[in-house]
Amino acid sequence: MLVSDFHFHLPGELIAQQPLAARDGARLLHLQRTSGQYADRRFRDFPELLQSGDLVVFNNTRVFPARLYGRREGAHAVGAHNAAASDFLPGRIEVLLTRQLSSQPNDWECLVRPGRKIGVGERLFFGERNRDELQAQVLARAEFGERRIRFQPVGHSGDDFFAALDRIGHVPLPPYIARPDSSRDRERYQTVYAQQRGSVAAPTAGLHFTPETLDRIRQRGVETVDLTLHVGLGTFQPVRVERVEDHKLHSEPYSISTNAASAINRALRASRRVIAVGTTTVRSLEHAIRLGAGTVVAGAAAADLFMYPGFEFKAVNAILTNFHLPQSSLLMLVCAFGGRENVLRAYDHAVLERYRFYSYGDCMFLE
Repeated sequence: MLVSDFHFHLPGELIAQQPLAARDGARLLHLQRTSGQYADRRFRDFPELLQSGDLVVFNNTRVFPARLYGRREGAHAVGAHNAAASDFLPGRIEVLLTRQLSSQPNDWECLVRPGRKIGVGERLFFGERNRDELQAQVLARAEFGERRIRFQPVGHSGDDFFAALDRIGHVPLPPYIARPDSSRDRERYQTVYAQQRGSVAAPTAGLHFTPETLDRIRQRGVETVDLTLHVGLGTFQPVRVERVEDHKLHSEPYSISTNAASAINRALRASRRVIAVGTTTVRSLEHAIRLGAGTVVAGAAAADLFMYPGFEFKAVNAILTNFHLPQSSLLMLVCAFGGRENVLRAYDHAVLERYRFYSYGDCMFLE
């Protein structure tokens, strides 16, 4: 199977650059995967698409300000709030934290820009208003511009790493949002039910929910549970091969509580629908049910499932998801669930009808 089989034409102006004024104001494309029929709706219709007895599963991960702007040792200390506009200055760097390797010391896998210039042993500094708040040392190199970096707070007695990040870090908006992050993104690039800190990207299907939407869902007799998958490179890693089968995903850590696993397994035994909010939730559930040979296993693990057409779904009966990049692993997952021809036909319709795409865009419900 070729990666090019998952291409579709997307005009650049359809890539949403800003969130809508209202969280629940998005459009929703409803796809019936058995018939291939689709209908234009609004996200506010979503509770009415659910049935009493359904179980909706959310990913409650919390995005943290994982993008840092700083300088190399010996470079002039320009305020980090100006760094995005000053990338051309000698010594300026951008670091995106992608996966925590240890908490004491704070070792992380990171993407670094400009990657070729940052060598092992180099010291880096991050801060605002001409004051360094974090220092770091590059411990090792990896492929695709990744580095292993050790961070340490500076100048705040008893301060911890995440407190410093909260002060000087930037919201890690994806690269197709062609603007600097703003204070508004700290709230909008986060689900209203986010709890467990650890993601470098939002599980974007959840961005549409409001407390009122969640109340309406539960009032219909629909059960809800949470799991946690921390979104990292595995979700957004580009597909750099020609054959789909040759692609390998990064693994991403997830955890499912005993109560959540019990609720999911009860629903499966009773043939009730299990509805996943977002592709990260799908990956967690399908990985966990394979660990348990047909029963969702509670506990912590790392999801590395690559889902493309031919994959057999064992846990998930319906998916709410945003629209994804052409030729991406996320689009392949959606095609595996809804059928490649059905999904690509629906995507062509979404383009024709001027749906908004990607993180701050509209959504799709497949059942």
